[in-house]
Amino acid sequence: MAKVKKQPRPKAETPKGFRDYFGAEVTQRSEMLRKIAQVYHLYGFDALETSAVETVEALGKFLPDVDRPNEGVFAWQEADDADKGDWLALRYDMTAPLARVFAQHRNDLPVPYRRYAMGPVWRNEKPGPGRFRQFYQCDADTVGSGSMASDAEICALLADTLEAVGIARGDYLIRVNNRKVLNGVLEATGVEEDGQRDAVLRTIDKFDKVGEAGVRELLGKGRLDDSGAFIDGVGLTEAQAAPVLAFLTSKGADASETLANLRSAVGESASGAEGVDELEEIAAILNAQGYGPDRIVIDPSVVRGLGYYTGPVYEAELTFDILDEKGRKRQFGSVAGGGRYDDLVKRFTGQSVPATGVSIGVDRLLAALHAKGRVSKDAAGPVIVTVMDRDRMADYQAMVSELRGAGIRAEVYLGNPKNFGNQLKYADRRGSPVAVIEGGEEKERGVVQIKDLVLGAKIAENATLEEWKERPSQYEISRSDLVAKVREILADQAGEQA
Repeated sequence: MAKVKKQPRPKAETPKGFRDYFGAEVTQRSEMLRKIAQVYHLYGFDALETSAVETVEALGKFLPDVDRPNEGVFAWQEADDADKGDWLALRYDMTAPLARVFAQHRNDLPVPYRRYAMGPVWRNEKPGPGRFRQFYQCDADTVGSGSMASDAEICALLADTLEAVGIARGDYLIRVNNRKVLNGVLEATGVEEDGQRDAVLRTIDKFDKVGEAGVRELLGKGRLDDSGAFIDGVGLTEAQAAPVLAFLTSKGADASETLANLRSAVGESASGAEGVDELEEIAAILNAQGYGPDRIVIDPSVVRGLGYYTGPVYEAELTFDILDEKGRKRQFGSVAGGGRYDDLVKRFTGQSVPATGVSIGVDRLLAALHAKGRVSKDAAGPVIVTVMDRDRMADYQAMVSELRGAGIRAEVYLGNPKNFGNQLKYADRRGSPVAVIEGGEEKERGVVQIKDLVLGAKIAENATLEEWKERPSQYEISRSDLVAKVREILADQAGEQA
């Protein structure tokens, strides 16, 4: 009889570029989503959920990463008995699906249609430190309004949202530019070939990294990078490069000076002049609402990578420093971005439909709050009711029922109760704030022992014997006072953390 070949065990590992999220991370993200949704709802946006899967045709090809398979998306072809089926893909953002939804249901939707959406998106791009192929986005968009008031509102919404989740004023800056201004600058260069125009855009996007001198070299013949390698330039003449450099260095002391410099940079371009006019209108609306340059500024260096933007673009950048993996200081960077995309719905309907919106990267925003110490990496676990007598499980379950009825998170230890020390180790691994202990002797006397695990850990770390005696971390109370005492301890712990 032939010997059956044993199949190798599958590897227990996540695919490259993906990760698992555990208790505290999931809870904190849910809380952040709730706060963001509150602001979006306050502004009058309605919730929308769409499928994670769209046709490749509906998604369109707008990602900048053209060197990856399927131009940055995870795609597959449906099998069909008669013929090859449609190509499907996981959504790479929330905006392309919105365009499909509006085109499909436009006769039933109010116009302008204001919606927000939250959920995971997927990009088939090279992963790196802190860069994953699946991540959460929170979008708010207005479809059907060409007014610059819509763009100004999105910027104000973004500022209010960042502050609502815990990013203090002064720790962020929303920067606004306009693709029309950029197009005007490209017109002023005289560059017409699409590949060369794209190269100019990529070079502009490097301004923050290499500065004016570096961009000047990259627009021309090229430059040596920090490693000594030579990077080929775009090949523009000095005259052609001049409008680009004027554009990148046009940021002035205030919005008026910046706008005046931009008008000079776009020269005779009608598109560029229109873009400057739109920026001027947005600045005036925001200024009237009290959103000053401490929160929102006109900044020519904002480009945005997606290919569907047609007008104003915006980016929220966190301005505080963090330490990287090598202990060096660096700014945290962008956590949100968006812009106007007036031609996206037109792909489906043939009719131009103005639209604008913003997308917040939830995972990066949560990482920023961790970096600032605004969110603890470890969330409090449940109160643990220990098991001293496995025959009295009903008594212990009655305790957690009372605690849960009072809104206190609690559980009975359901492992092997034989070793009491293991129960406390379990409570420690769960990050539990309190343990409840009731043996047979306590049961007879109608009392329970309440152990403050947070205080106990602090005492064990650095308290003297006298301090330990003055601040015991375990209390004997009447069984009837269980809920009240646990609630008191939890309130004390919350007060010390605040």
